[in-house]
Amino acid sequence: MFKGSITALITPFKNGLVDEEALRRFVDWQITEGTHGLVPTGTTGESPTLNFDEHKRVIDITIEAARGRVPVIAGTGSNSTDEAIELSTHAEKAGADAILIVNPYYNKPTQEGLYQHFKAINDRVGIPIVIYNIPGRTNVDMSVSTMARVYELKNVVGVKDATANLARVSQQRAAMGPEFNQLSGEDATALAFTAHGGHGCISVASNIAPRLCAEFQNMLMKGDFAGALKMQDRLMPLFDVMFVETNPGPVKYAASRLGICSAEMRLPLTPVSEQTKKAVDAVLIKVGLLQAAAAE
Repeated sequence: MFKGSITALITPFKNGLVDEEALRRFVDWQITEGTHGLVPTGTTGESPTLNFDEHKRVIDITIEAARGRVPVIAGTGSNSTDEAIELSTHAEKAGADAILIVNPYYNKPTQEGLYQHFKAINDRVGIPIVIYNIPGRTNVDMSVSTMARVYELKNVVGVKDATANLARVSQQRAAMGPEFNQLSGEDATALAFTAHGGHGCISVASNIAPRLCAEFQNMLMKGDFAGALKMQDRLMPLFDVMFVETNPGPVKYAASRLGICSAEMRLPLTPVSEQTKKAVDAVLIKVGLLQAAAAE
């Protein structure tokens, strides 16, 4: 079972190319800071603008740099089933512990189409599959009944739930049982998600606050909800500001302020506004990640 604070990794760029050295340093820092798992090449990793070779390379580097210290759940989804299979089989050969498969976006498949998509991928790999249900980006929502059907496939183990509907956690727990691995895809609701029976969070904020996010999840795993609520109060401004513009714009800017990597993204994503930069700086100072003098 995957649990705790699992970082949805940004992909560092430099002069238009993947910054491989920055990525290696970043992975090592994440693990040293206490992160419980890593997800390369997801939405936060700008997978839509990575070409196939880059996508595979980022997965390879993450696995190599992690050196088995924490699980690596590679993002290998696509709105083309054949492409998802190619990326998934590569991730398995590279040594990924699991793959994260997003519901096909733009195509708007039926519930039967969703099932057949996951079945086709399942039949070609031998490692765990985590469903990624994020209707806000894909325009399709996997129903609880379809998810229960998909869970019957031999490799499907759980879901990254980014519906922001907390009732889903209990509904999915009722349909699939407590062993179904439920991971929140929303930092802001991770506390409540765990209270409903979830097991952790695939987090954006942990890119820049890995130690705090790991401590937060450690409290939740120990059942210390009072302590976790205090940490939630501290981290909530950070959770909010990470989404004042389209992800990963704010988190990449924050990473640049902390010296992790450049804020560079690829079109159609553009640099965040000056207003957003000021808002992010203010929160980084408030949370204790950036000194006021360094922000000037």
